[in-house]
Order: sequence, then C-alpha cells, then structure tokens
Amino acid sequence: MRNKLLFGLLLFASCTSNQSYLKEIQLTFDTTQNHDLDNNDNFSPDGKWLVYDTRTGIGGIGGSPSVERVNIETGKTEVLFGIPNNQDYGPGAGAVSYHPIENKVIFIHGLPICTTENPYQQWRRTGVMVSDDQPNVPITMDSRDVTYPFTAGALRGGTHRHEWSRDGKWVGYTYNDAIMKHLEDSTGVKWNLRTIAVSNQKHKAKVDQDAAQENVQGEWYSAVVVHVVPNPAPESDEISNAASDSWIGASGYKKADGTLQVARAFIGKVNNKNGQPVDELFVVDIPDSINVPGEFGPLEGTLNSFPMPPKGTVQRRLTFTAESKFPGCGGVVRSSSDGSQISYLAKDENGIQQVFLISPLGENPDQLTEHTSSVQSGVRWSPDNKFVYYIWDNIIVVCEVSDRPFEKRFRRLTAPSEVELSNIVLSNDGKTIAFNRSVAVEGSKDGKKQIFHIRLD
Repeated sequence: MRNKLLFGLLLFASCTSNQSYLKEIQLTFDTTQNHDLDNNDNFSPDGKWLVYDTRTGIGGIGGSPSVERVNIETGKTEVLFGIPNNQDYGPGAGAVSYHPIENKVIFIHGLPICTTENPYQQWRRTGVMVSDDQPNVPITMDSRDVTYPFTAGALRGGTHRHEWSRDGKWVGYTYNDAIMKHLEDSTGVKWNLRTIAVSNQKHKAKVDQDAAQENVQGEWYSAVVVHVVPNPAPESDEISNAASDSWIGASGYKKADGTLQVARAFIGKVNNKNGQPVDELFVVDIPDSINVPGEFGPLEGTLNSFPMPPKGTVQRRLTFTAESKFPGCGGVVRSSSDGSQISYLAKDENGIQQVFLISPLGENPDQLTEHTSSVQSGVRWSPDNKFVYYIWDNIIVVCEVSDRPFEKRFRRLTAPSEVELSNIVLSNDGKTIAFNRSVAVEGSKDGKKQIFHIRLD
C-alpha cells in the first residue's frame, strides 16, 4: 500500500500565472467500490484517519455495504462496520461522521428488515454509532416508534447526515417522517416534507417493540426542532422543507445580552408572492431541554401531524431574496467556530453563485467572493475563523475573511482539474484538506470516487 501511495502522489507545478500548487496525495485505490466522504465531518479527532462509505451508486446508501476509514499517513484501510450480503435495497450504512473528541463515528443505517417491496428509504433509517476499538458493535442513537400511540423522545421515520456538536453533547440531522409519508400516500397532499431534528442524552425514551421490527430502541432522546407545512403562505416565513443544516459555532452564537445560544442554521423553502418556492437561510434556537412540548402540539406527533418542536425553539429567517432578481440561497451552510458568521451560497447581481456571510442575529449579508463563474461547494472554515476553503472552477480555493480587495484575498491551492472535485472537508487542526475525485476504471465507462488530500502547513 505504501508503494501505491507513492505512485498516487500528484505534484502539480506552476502554470502560466506562476502559481505554485500544493501536492495532492491519492489515499484510496480500490476500484471495486466508491469512497464517499459525502460532505460530512470525516476526519478523526487527531486528524490521522478519514472515514467514508462505500455506496455503489445504484441504490444510494441502501447499496453501501460498509463504513470504512483510511489512514492519511500510511494509506491503511479498515472496516469499522460491515453488512454481510447487503443488497441495493438495503439495509445499507453510510453518510458517516467522526465524533470531534472521541474515537467513534455515527452514520445512517437502514432498518433491519429491508426487501425489494419495503426497501431502504428516507423514512426507514436510523443513526448508528461505532467506536474505533469496537468495530461492528453498533449502538443505535435515535429511537423509532411508528405504532400508535407514539412516544415522546422517539421519532417516526428516518434520520440522515448526522452531525455532532463540537462538544459532542448533541447530534443534529435532517429527518423524514414515515407516518406523514403514509398520510401523503392516502390523501395526495404533499406531506413527505424534510425537516430537522436533534438528539441528546439528557432524557430517555422507552419504545415498545413490534412484530414487523419497524420500531427501534435508541440510546438518545430526540425531537423535531423545525416546523414545516405543505403549502407555506405566500410572502410568509412558513417553510415546506428544511435541510443543508449545521451547528452554529463551537458552543452556539452570542445573543445581544451576551449569553450563548445553541442553534442550527439551515436552508428553508418559502413561497414568494406568486406562490413559487424559494430557498432562504434560517436559524433555529434550541432549548437546553427538549422534552417539554411547545406551542404547535405534542412532541411525538399524531396520526395526521408531525412530531412538533419543543418549548423554547425559535425559528428565524435570515435572508430575504425571494423577490430579488436572482432569488434563493444554497450550499450546506456552516458557521465560524465563534458563531459570529454563517456562510451560504447565493447569486450576485450578475447571476453568479458566490459565498455570502451573515450574522445569526440577522444583519445585512456580506458578499465574500467575487468570482467570474459560480462557486461549486459550500465552505469549510479555518479554526481561527480567518479563512474559508471551497471548490471553484474544479480547484480548491482559500479565501481570507477580511475587507482587503478580493484579488488579494483568494488563492488557488490545487491545479485545475478536468474532473469535478467534491466533498471538501477540513481536519480539526486546520492543517489538512480532503476531498473526492472520480478516477477512471479500466474497462468501465464509470469511474469510482477516490479520496485525495493536501497539506496546508
């Protein structure tokens, strides 16, 4: 494997602009599977390992038979969790993230019983944890209860793209509800709406098992924290979808009174004055205790309503692009570690997608980048909050967060690539960037996603 690493070393020298590029090192080489970082928190706490899934590309995560990791110094790979005889219909394991402090990972796992008639779905999955020193010993995070009466602290569908808070005390994720999907199928009304939920270990939820094994007992207590509706009123702050979410700051953001507030930023889908959907940036404040029902209804939901947010959640809209020339926001939104600024993607006055920054308190947004073509990814922040990294023109770019002229703030780190880069991720110490690139496979028209990395120090 060491020899393979040496052969996989890519050194790009200067181009016509005399730009010096960083070395790209290929870490994975297996051409029988993908090595998908999936835009998560893939570096181990010490920065020596990268975790990924092996989805086939046919059945999505349902077709991913394992969660693995690769050592960035030696190229050694290890299976942390494998599913023998996994099929394209599931159960599957993927979209994996490392804990920020402890040596364990969390990932999606389909329900135990998956068939061609009842396969892995958005509303049939849970979050599972595995420790590095105990591979293939799963611990289920979120409980699932789809038999009435439902259980507060348990969800009723499927969780996705799990993200630990920087202190490891919370997990946030997107969520689809199986009961509401059934309601959609029976009524024709669009009720299969993605929203956002969180979990912690301050409370417990006891779930009764069912003969179909659709219910799952988890170790953490969960609550939906974002309220969604199928038909948002035009020009209102109601939303029909919430996704692309992340924690704000290492410990939250500082409110006007100086206290810290735990919160998640996300993209929510509103309707403009003509009833057309537009993606806008939102924040949801999350209370310390998530086991107290709020104003919208019971935490566990009913047969014809979602699980509802707990008391103390506050959902706020930060951007108002719906009636602008180029409406909409995008990207996986992320904040600086001090929680003072949130990054997102939006189009400038010329219709080019750029990186914008905004305070979680809702001040006017600032356009950070001024590229001549669209930015291709959301950003990763340096630990000191002075720089952001992203993909533009199939190049990994660093941009200083300052008021200096743009041409003096941004720099190309990698050489131009004919193949699109994706899933950029930064190590906790800010010294290493990893990313995916598809590499051709001899005798096949389709390549496989491989992992590369560059050192910044």
